[in-house]
Amino acid sequence: MGSWAAIETPRNSIGVWENQIQRKMVKFSKQFEGQLVPEWKEAFVDYWQLKKDIKKIHLLSTDNNSIPNTNQQSSLSNTLFSSLRRFSLFSHEHKDHGVIQVHKKLASSDSKGDLYETKLLEQFKESDAANEFFACLDLQLNKVNQFYRTKEKEFLEREESLKKQMEILIELKSALKQQRNKGSTAEDQKEDASISCTISCEEESIRDKTEQEPAQDNTVDEFESNDVQFSDILKSDEMGKSMRLKKEDGKLRTLSGRVFNCQGKNLRINIPLTTPSRTLSAISYLVWEDLVNQSSKKCGPEGNKLHINKTNLHHAEKMIKRAFIELYKGLGYLKTYRNLNMLAFVKILKKFDKVTGTQVLPIYLKVVESSYFNSSDKVMKLEDEVEELFTEHFAEEDRRKTMKYLKPCQRKESHTITFFIGLFTGCFVALFAGYVIMAHIAGMYRRQSDTIYMETVYPVLSMFSLLFLHFFLYGCNIVMWRRARINYSFIFEMVPTKELKYRDIFLICTMSMTAVVGVMFVHLSLVAKGYSYTQVQDIPGLLCLLFLLLLVCPFNIVYKSSRYRFLQVIRNIILSPLYKVVMLDFFMADQLCSQVPMLRNLEYVACYYITGSYKTQDYGYCMRTKHYRDLAYAVSFLPYYWRAMQCARRWFDEGQTSHLVNLGKYVSAMLAAGAKVAYEKERSVGWLCLLVAMSSGATVYQLYWDFVKDWGLLQFHSKNPWLRNELMVRRKIIYYFSMGLNLVLRLAWLQTVLHSNFEGVDYRVTGLFLAALEVIRRGHWNFYRLENEHLNNAGKFRAVKTVPLPFHEVDDED
Repeated sequence: MGSWAAIETPRNSIGVWENQIQRKMVKFSKQFEGQLVPEWKEAFVDYWQLKKDIKKIHLLSTDNNSIPNTNQQSSLSNTLFSSLRRFSLFSHEHKDHGVIQVHKKLASSDSKGDLYETKLLEQFKESDAANEFFACLDLQLNKVNQFYRTKEKEFLEREESLKKQMEILIELKSALKQQRNKGSTAEDQKEDASISCTISCEEESIRDKTEQEPAQDNTVDEFESNDVQFSDILKSDEMGKSMRLKKEDGKLRTLSGRVFNCQGKNLRINIPLTTPSRTLSAISYLVWEDLVNQSSKKCGPEGNKLHINKTNLHHAEKMIKRAFIELYKGLGYLKTYRNLNMLAFVKILKKFDKVTGTQVLPIYLKVVESSYFNSSDKVMKLEDEVEELFTEHFAEEDRRKTMKYLKPCQRKESHTITFFIGLFTGCFVALFAGYVIMAHIAGMYRRQSDTIYMETVYPVLSMFSLLFLHFFLYGCNIVMWRRARINYSFIFEMVPTKELKYRDIFLICTMSMTAVVGVMFVHLSLVAKGYSYTQVQDIPGLLCLLFLLLLVCPFNIVYKSSRYRFLQVIRNIILSPLYKVVMLDFFMADQLCSQVPMLRNLEYVACYYITGSYKTQDYGYCMRTKHYRDLAYAVSFLPYYWRAMQCARRWFDEGQTSHLVNLGKYVSAMLAAGAKVAYEKERSVGWLCLLVAMSSGATVYQLYWDFVKDWGLLQFHSKNPWLRNELMVRRKIIYYFSMGLNLVLRLAWLQTVLHSNFEGVDYRVTGLFLAALEVIRRGHWNFYRLENEHLNNAGKFRAVKTVPLPFHEVDDED
């Protein structure tokens, strides 16, 4: 360690910071908490702890002033405050040193940085409260400097690797262009003008090396083999290595591409297996390579051909582009980190001066201003460099286009949306009240109700009610996540300019349910007036058709980007073994597991109208026909099957056995659903016992996973009994209540055994009520699931996504 150096008393240089704070009308602590980066909260200045220390000093000062001045001059608070004031106002011999001295301890290595330590003058050494405050202040300053230095180094290394990636990409594109200009044979032209040449095929092991950190999210990217080589640009004698399949404990983990030489380095290009075409091609390539390796250990004299086409280069370019955008976002967060911490130091020192009547602010602030996190300008330079590189390579020298990608403008929230939410809410309440009164008068929902209406029209109302109840609860989730400072946009990888705000969601819900209830009201009015079902049966079907057309509408109306994103997620779920699973995909699949009654209603309504049964009111056709009846049973299993396949894919990607355990949970749910279907068909004691056994086992399995894995609770050694160390909700009782509520709602399957119904109400209404309870349980589960995910990100300080890079260097000895 280096020597200790005292920092002299500075002149007043805080005017700029004071003006910034004075312009803020809100309380600084709320402003500070509202603007900090949620995942980096623990790395920010602990402003609240420093406020507590100052409050303690203030209380000691108040108690001391209320006691008569006796011979107890050795009192802690008397020593502190009277000495501070006397020292600062009347003692001229120590004026040059100030009331404190801050020492900088030079570190032996750059990684740790300099350490600061504050010492009070001799008169104040016995002041424990002041010593505690400055010890905490020094700790916060050292923490901020170290974190800033670490993140700055990380971003600098990331920028260097991206520059190398760009150089390789430019050289490959140049090689492809020259190859096409030189002309090729007809066969080469059919292969998308790919660059190719002959290489040897020796059996050598190539260890997979990546430059990025461990997986940022819960998934790890799988890579597709993409072959690259040059015939005229790169010399073939520099390419003496070939591909191998990376295996770990006999299980495939990644598909590593063939090695090629570029810029004097052995490189490999890897594209993530995110689509079915890439996944299937990679698997087929794997099978083919296994067959070739079994038949021949060595290649023929002509070797193998390696190819890279425009498609592969396009994918690589997109990956590098995304990496630049994430890097720029991280630099912006680091600038926010610096500015907010600087304001926090100024504000807390001003509070200390106000309480003690001293002039500590100009002394300590000079230390803060000269510290690393405030004096380093590397981030500013790096930000400018990223803008220049992005403008040159991805924006066609158009800076405005560059800033559109790097600094997308946030959508402004309009009061018009709030107005329409209120308008449609009022319309919905009025129409719903009218519909309920008319249905009650007509006796539609009694035990001996109108069978045709309950079998044909009520499923449509039930389907839309469950759907938009779930959507409404998602809007409530967003409100709660925002209040708890849970970064749901980052977790779901949403585009800030296109994501739905909670007001948008509430508008969609109120507007849609107003339309649904309005149509139901008109339909019921026509039936009450004497119109036959043959005349009005088209109305519910037209309503469903209208919503379907609106969902797939190609015009830029009614949140087109969100509609198409929703369809993409549904596509990913249906083809879940083939698509790479991300957080939004399996989160949405979990929602579908709670919407089995809605999906069954959807299947029945589709069958009823597609087969033309609505023309004859033959509502029993879809239940009598074996194919449609089997399809209805399959719908009960599909959400759990999709979710199980996602777990299998994640296990294939990451190799973690916990995903197989999670897969077992959904298998148990499918077995319980099968037992329920069998019991409904044949109500015997044997099937009842099997149903109780399977459902009980599945419920225990699901409750354990909910509490321990998804919510991260039931940690026995936690400082919060039966919870976890970090809690986003202050009141612990809420967590205990939530666990009890989740337990109760998980037991809704008991209704199948008890056959309980509301007195005088049709059993379908009871079914809708129980289905709504499961939707409410899922909406309640969503908050704690994302809270746990957010805390995992915050524990690793993950505020930006680490995008995998396409080109990876391979050592010669490997």
